[in-house]
Amino acid sequence: MNITYTGKLEKLYPAQTEKIQARFAKLAKILDGRGEKSAHVILDSNRGVHTAEITVNYLDHGLVGASMDADQFTAITSAQDKLEKQILKLRTKRQDAKKMPKKDWEAESPRSAARVVAAAPEPPPSANSQQVFRVNHKATRKPMTLDEAKLELGRDGDYVVYRDSEKNCVSVLLRRPDGNFDLIES
Repeated sequence: MNITYTGKLEKLYPAQTEKIQARFAKLAKILDGRGEKSAHVILDSNRGVHTAEITVNYLDHGLVGASMDADQFTAITSAQDKLEKQILKLRTKRQDAKKMPKKDWEAESPRSAARVVAAAPEPPPSANSQQVFRVNHKATRKPMTLDEAKLELGRDGDYVVYRDSEKNCVSVLLRRPDGNFDLIES
């Protein structure tokens, strides 16, 4: 990482300069190492208060970490901390799970996931690898009537779990082998 300093850099101990260089190397690694990255460090001292401001351009965003402290080394390291948090936040925002092709997004919606599970039941796992899967009951699914649940069951699967709109309770509608239905209400 190419680092340019503006202002007066006070005499620091060799261990402190190594620590600052190591932190900048870590920031360069976080920045994906695509091309040569540069950081601009602006140092200022006014009446015993040292100010450090670090500016880095990343993914067309100007990120700035600024800090004030009585010690210049502490001001620089806390500015590096703030800059690192901003970079990580921007990276996670860019790699958000919602930013995927529409086909994948539709496949992962709660309703279609429930249909997939109902359509293709998996064999029971062994006793050592049993898992518990939580269902998000607060998903944006509207309550249904019994007739709507029958229609939903007619599409695919052997059962439907839904919230009954008339009784405001969770219900399970099962298709029996003879073609009739079982209704379980909580």
